[in-house]
Amino acid sequence: MYYIVTGAAGFIGSNLVKALNQRGESNIIAVDNLKNADKFKNLADCDIADYLDKKDFLERLQDGFFDGLVTAVLHQGACSDTMETDGHYMMENNYQYTLELLNYCQNEEVPFLYASSASVYGGGSVFKESRECEAPLNIYAYSKFLFDQIVRRRWHKRSAQIVGLRYFNVYGPREAHKGRMASVAYHFFNQYRAEGRVRLFEGCDGYADGGQLRDFVSIEDVVKVNMYFLDNPHKAGIFNLGTGQAQSFNDVAVATINTLRAAEGKEALTITELHQQGLIGYIPFPEQLRGKYQSYTQADIGALRGTGYAESFLSVEQGVARYVEQMLKAAC
Repeated sequence: MYYIVTGAAGFIGSNLVKALNQRGESNIIAVDNLKNADKFKNLADCDIADYLDKKDFLERLQDGFFDGLVTAVLHQGACSDTMETDGHYMMENNYQYTLELLNYCQNEEVPFLYASSASVYGGGSVFKESRECEAPLNIYAYSKFLFDQIVRRRWHKRSAQIVGLRYFNVYGPREAHKGRMASVAYHFFNQYRAEGRVRLFEGCDGYADGGQLRDFVSIEDVVKVNMYFLDNPHKAGIFNLGTGQAQSFNDVAVATINTLRAAEGKEALTITELHQQGLIGYIPFPEQLRGKYQSYTQADIGALRGTGYAESFLSVEQGVARYVEQMLKAAC
């Protein structure tokens, strides 16, 4: 029996493969598109049974090759570029692909865990898993939103576990290949090491410089939640996956810089001191993002907690510090 992980060479997918390995599981079919060849590095320390290109995988799935052989599908494969403007590509890659996997898993009675996104909430201020709170601002968000709607329409006819996880701002190891779409923690780390300072967006939507608020969640917590649902196949639904506590981009910058300073034997500084010393600077807010940017997100995790998930989440100060320490170690 196999676990199938799509987007397996990507950020979240590769961390899930590694987590399965740590549980003693190596019968894993890793599915991805390695057009960006550097992503292979994310799987280099993982043990898998086979790698399949997304196209080949779908053909085998449709031909019945995996019938009766699948323990669960963890579907993380998607185009996550919120600036992508090719709607045809986005809907084919994110929506139609996911729909085919859902149909297969329901026909085969296989648990299906898939990546949704907090982007479905758009510019709203309430982040609760209900239709009235959802208003996607771009085609990426719409592709995720539409699939969630399909799941809701079919909910009472489901034959196996379906779990949609609305990831908020995830950060952590194995995201380097994402380039400009990597987390701000990753970019701040590299900026500070290269230039001795970090740059944040100036304020917008009534927020002070660097004061926009997001629910930043560590990949460590994302993995834990996925494993929790694998261990509890009777629990199902669409759930927010964030910490439940919004923090500012300034908080991420401070945590990043102070962890790097500590590694150099230097004392921690406040946001004011960092700004005064030129270690934090602010750049104009990009015009192309106006009206398409979430200046505030904070997951309502009541539904997740209602399933019995009781683990605490890492704060920015805790999670970013651990991430920066890992990046420093890898850079040595």
